[in-house]
Amino acid sequence: MNTITDAQIQAAAASSKAWPFQEAQRLAKRFPNGKRDADGNLVPVLFETGYGPSGLPHIGTFQEVLRTTFVRRAYEVLTGGHPTRLVAFSDDMDGLRKVPDNIPNAGVLAENLGKPLSRIPDPFGTHESFAHHNNGRLCDFLDRFGFDYEFVSASDRYNSGAFDDALKNVLRHYDAIMGVMLPTLRAERQATYSPVLPVSPTSGIVLQVPIEVVDAEQGLVRFTDEDGTSVEQSILGGKAKLQWKVDWAMRWVALGVDYEMCGKDLTDSVTQSGKIAKILGGRKPEGMIYELFLDANGEKISKSKGNGLTIEEWLTYGSEESLGFYLFREPKSAKQLHVGIIPKAVDEYWQFREKLPAQPLEQQLGNAAWHLLGANGGHQGLDLPGAGDSLPVTYGLLLNLVGVLGAGANREQVWSYLGNYIHDPDPADHPDLDVLVDRALAYNRDFVAPTLVKRAPEANEARALDALDRALAGFDADTPAEELQTAVYEIGKREEFAFGNLRDWFKALYETLLGSSQGPRMGSFIALYGVENSRRLIADALMRTSAEQA
Repeated sequence: MNTITDAQIQAAAASSKAWPFQEAQRLAKRFPNGKRDADGNLVPVLFETGYGPSGLPHIGTFQEVLRTTFVRRAYEVLTGGHPTRLVAFSDDMDGLRKVPDNIPNAGVLAENLGKPLSRIPDPFGTHESFAHHNNGRLCDFLDRFGFDYEFVSASDRYNSGAFDDALKNVLRHYDAIMGVMLPTLRAERQATYSPVLPVSPTSGIVLQVPIEVVDAEQGLVRFTDEDGTSVEQSILGGKAKLQWKVDWAMRWVALGVDYEMCGKDLTDSVTQSGKIAKILGGRKPEGMIYELFLDANGEKISKSKGNGLTIEEWLTYGSEESLGFYLFREPKSAKQLHVGIIPKAVDEYWQFREKLPAQPLEQQLGNAAWHLLGANGGHQGLDLPGAGDSLPVTYGLLLNLVGVLGAGANREQVWSYLGNYIHDPDPADHPDLDVLVDRALAYNRDFVAPTLVKRAPEANEARALDALDRALAGFDADTPAEELQTAVYEIGKREEFAFGNLRDWFKALYETLLGSSQGPRMGSFIALYGVENSRRLIADALMRTSAEQA
C-alpha cells in the first residue's frame, strides 16, 4: 500500500467538493498566507458559534458546533496545520423576554422579565444566575461530546469593560448604523429603535427606548427611563447592551471572528450585520447558511409546538456517531428530524466507516466518517483510529430480532441470539454493538412493538412458506446466511407460487413473519434468529391462515 503524504492530502483538500473543505477553501482565500498579526506572525483563525441561554442546549446547538468543527478541521488539513480557535459565545446579556416552559420556580423568572439573563436568580437554585446555570449546562453538553472550544460570556465581556472600546465605536458610528437598520423596520418600530439598549438604573431592565448620543468618547447617552425621567448614563461596564444584529457585528469586529455559520432564518441578519461590521472597521466573517430541520410532516420545527427531536431522544434510540453522520450530510438542504430516520442513519454511518480505508483519497475527504473520526482529535494524515471498523450485525437486523422477541425482550436474550450469528458474542468485545442493543430495545419498546401486526398469509404465500419450511428443515444451525438467502430467493422465483416479482415475496415474508412492511435480508435474519426458531415463525404464520379458513 502506497503511503499518502501530507502534501497529497493538502492538494486533495484544495480541490475537494465536500462542503467542509469548500468552506475551508473560502477561508484560505481570505488569508492567502495564513492569518497574520501586525508583526507578520501566524495567529489562529477564529471560529465562533453563538448560544442564547434563555433555554437549555438543544440539537440546534449541537449541530452548529459540530458543523463548525468540521470546517475548522478541514481548514487545518487544507493549510497543513495552521492554528485555529473555536469560541462558544453565550448571549447572556440579553433581556429575558418570556418565561420558558418546564422551568421550576417559574415565578422567579416572571418577576425578573426584561432583566439580563445573567442578573436573574437561578430558578434551579444551583448557580448565581439563570444564565450561569444554562451556561454551565452548555459547557457540560459540549464537554460530553469532546469538543475543543473556549467559552466566552457576553456578560463577562460587557461587565468587565472588555467591550467598552467597541461600544464607543458604535456610538461614533451611530448615525451610519441607524442608516443600515431603519430601512429594514416598520414605521412604528423605527420610532423607538436604537442600536444601544441601556439598562435602567432603577429597575435593572434592558430598555427598548431611543437614545441620544451625548459623548461617544465617554460612552455617554441620554434616554427616558421607565418612570418618565430623563437619564444621562454611560453605556460602558455593563450598563447597556446592543441590539442583537448590532451586537453580532460588534462581536465579530471586537473578537476578530473569521468564520460563523447560521440558519436560513438569519439570512437577512447576516447581510445587515455584515454592513455594520464594515462600518465599525471590520468585515463580515466567512460562513455557511444552513437549512432548518423539518418534522415528520415536513413542517418547520417549533419549540412551542414540541414537534422537534431532542439530543436525549436521539441518543435513546441511536448512537452519537449516527447523529453526527446525519448532521454532516447536505446541510444546505432541508431535512426531516424525527425518530423514524434514526435506524437508517445508524447503519449508513457504519457503512461509510467500513469502506473508508479502501476509498481513493478524494473520496475519503468526502466521507462523513472521515470528518467524524477526526473531529475531536484532529487529523493526523489519514491515520484515523476506527476507520474500517464494522458492526457484526446491522442495526436494522438487530431491530428485526428484537421485534420478533417482543416488547419484553431484554439484553441477555438479544446477546444469546447474537451467538447464532457471531463467533464471540461477548458484549465486552463488541462495545459499539452493545450500545446499539440497548438502543434497539428502547426503539422497539416505544415505536415498533405497539405497531407490529402479523397478517395471515394468502393461499399462494402459505404454499411458499411451507416450501421454505421444508427447505429450512434440511439446513444445519450454523448454515451461512448467504446459503439461507439463496434458498429464500429460489423459492420466491418458483412459478407455482405466482409472485409477480421477488419484491412481493419478501414483502409477504416481512408482513407474515415479522409484522412489518419492510425488513432485512431474510438469510441474515434466519441465521441470527436461528433456523429452528425461524421455522416456528413460519408455523405460527401458517396457523393464522388455518384459523382464518376455519
